[in-house]
Amino acid sequence: MLNKNKNLKLYYSISEVAQMFDVKESLLRFWEREFPQLSPKKGSRGVRQYQEEDIEVVKLIYHLVKECGMTLPGARQRMKNNKENTLRNFEIVERLKGIKEELLAMKKALDGFTYEQVENLKEQIKEGE
Repeated sequence: MLNKNKNLKLYYSISEVAQMFDVKESLLRFWEREFPQLSPKKGSRGVRQYQEEDIEVVKLIYHLVKECGMTLPGARQRMKNNKENTLRNFEIVERLKGIKEELLAMKKALDGFTYEQVENLKEQIKEGE
């Protein structure tokens, strides 16, 4: 399969993934031992090569452990028993965060309007009807 988006890489190093999540490489190696779902490919010299699927698993583990404050056994159990619901909830949270950012950007843009500008805009709308 061809990589159509030149910005996307097929493989990421452990240091690149650690930077994405602002964690240490040792934490990623630890999570590999704790979560069987996380198993990046290893090259001939044992260098870890994370694919997009591996990064999605790291994202989910990070969400459960760092953002939700779950213990490792709790997160491991959640991913083992209820991975589909956990993934769906995570995706919903991510979408809601995006919507929140958009709304905050709109609010910031609207806050820049003065009362006079709003009144002038109302008049322009009325004249256009």
